[in-house]
Amino acid sequence: MKISVLGCGRWGSFLAWYNNYIGHDVVSFGREDSLSYKVLKETGKNEWVTLDKNIELSCDLKYSVERADIIIISINSQGLRGFFEQITKYDYKDKIFVLCMKGIENVTGKRLSEVAIESGIDKNKVAVWVGPGHIQEFTKGRPSCMVMDAYDHELIDYLIGIFKSNLIRFYHGNDIIGTEIGAATKNIMGIIAGALDGLGLSTMKGPLMARGSREIARLINALGGNELSAYGLCHLGDYEATLFSEHSHNRKWGEMFVKGERFSKLAEGVMTAKAVSALAKRVGASVPLTDAVNSWIDGVPAEKLLENLFERELTHEFYY
Repeated sequence: MKISVLGCGRWGSFLAWYNNYIGHDVVSFGREDSLSYKVLKETGKNEWVTLDKNIELSCDLKYSVERADIIIISINSQGLRGFFEQITKYDYKDKIFVLCMKGIENVTGKRLSEVAIESGIDKNKVAVWVGPGHIQEFTKGRPSCMVMDAYDHELIDYLIGIFKSNLIRFYHGNDIIGTEIGAATKNIMGIIAGALDGLGLSTMKGPLMARGSREIARLINALGGNELSAYGLCHLGDYEATLFSEHSHNRKWGEMFVKGERFSKLAEGVMTAKAVSALAKRVGASVPLTDAVNSWIDGVPAEKLLENLFERELTHEFYY
């Protein structure tokens, strides 16, 4: 199977490594002027993976799109719509697109599969691949479980057959709304977990796991998805890995931010929190933890926000 992985940053470079590992013909695409591409081109490795010589590196987007049977995309979620404007200049109509990204488009509040469809991609050729897993663990042979979801359930079965291995056990998703919302919002909870670590309140991560999942379940339900998705691999399973991981960018961002320090690497949860608060307001869902992240980023002290959250009106644990 010819696989093109578009994006050669942290997760993209792993996906190229993984698809080569399971025996596919892989091209790893990156922009010629990007640091991540330059490092891989010059050294054949980055801080996470060493690429096999069978993996072809390319900065030619036309070639990378048109040679592939399946196109995997792993880039900054806020750049997806503009990236599709470039992709759709080429012969893409018969390609399957797998989005290995977690986020909500900040300007529109759209899920990433919706962005793909609005960009001209056939709804039945779009899938999302999400769930827990850190590159540093996979490349040491430590397995995990993930989820594949799509609008076409036959496509899910087909893709799981192509991508399954002894490293990743895939589950068949049946709620693309919940899967995408759950995956995107786990990064928000990761930021909060980091803040709790930075404040010396790590035991509060237990309540965060419970109340954060309820918050996202309400949002998924309001958007027409299955709220049980919030308790699956796309959300709770993923952010359990995030909350306690030294490898998580979002958790590290939150920890450093609360200490007044700057974390320079990408933390998708920062932009996602703004998008989710706006989306929740539009559909009438209560998301106090997400709203608190936005207030914190805007300058309200974390200690004050924690106090405000504790002083909220008492309610039942499970409500709509």
